[in-house]
Amino acid sequence: MTRHIDLVADLGEGFGSWSMGDDSALLDVVSSANIACGFHAGDPRIMDRTVAGCVSRGVNIGAHPSFPDLVGFGRRTVEASAEEVRTDVIYQLGALQAFAHAHGGRVAHLAPHGRLGNLVAVRDDYARAVVDAISQVDPDLIVFAQDGELASQAASAGLPVAIVGIADRAYRSDGALVPRTEPGAVITDGAEIARRAIRIVEDGVVETVDGGTIPIVADTLLLHGDSTEAVNVSQTVRARLEDAGITITPLDADRLRS
Repeated sequence: MTRHIDLVADLGEGFGSWSMGDDSALLDVVSSANIACGFHAGDPRIMDRTVAGCVSRGVNIGAHPSFPDLVGFGRRTVEASAEEVRTDVIYQLGALQAFAHAHGGRVAHLAPHGRLGNLVAVRDDYARAVVDAISQVDPDLIVFAQDGELASQAASAGLPVAIVGIADRAYRSDGALVPRTEPGAVITDGAEIARRAIRIVEDGVVETVDGGTIPIVADTLLLHGDSTEAVNVSQTVRARLEDAGITITPLDADRLRS
């Protein structure tokens, strides 16, 4: 039975004078952060502040690259070639690495965002493009992924892989997330999210929309930070996990490889 888990949230997703979520409060809850790198959200000032907040709190820094889609928040399909995906990921990762270096930290992981994150689970060419980008820049980066092509190809390439469990999203019986366009895709009740999170960690299963369960061996739990209740929900989830005797801790690449 797993008695420890990483908690990660998507942060730094504002742009210019527009903000999303309370990053500062969430950084007091999570142990890792997926930071937007400018293609779906984020800008140099926001990236700088978010990285600084991670370093000061000991929160692992992660790159959250996306299709170039500011208008659609990275949730639309972009007809990109595999080479474009590879070079776009390198570009975004390099930008975040520069801010991490400036603050005396380092980027510890990479988690594709939105539509890119969905497609790398099922498209061989996109998964290979992301694996190649990481291998060329820093093969010690932990690859955050759901079960699928990216996780499989990253493991085959010798990269450390962390499987992501998402307690606040509904799952289908095939392991895919219910699309956000469908009713019930996003779970908002903090107590229910916490209950699902504990079951993922302790029992290795997640409930599906048809009333069944599917197995999931999660190394990290993703908490979405883009709702008005995100901070309260995240605090509730962390408190309930700790009450259940589960330790919240950042991930270590060497441990994931072993």
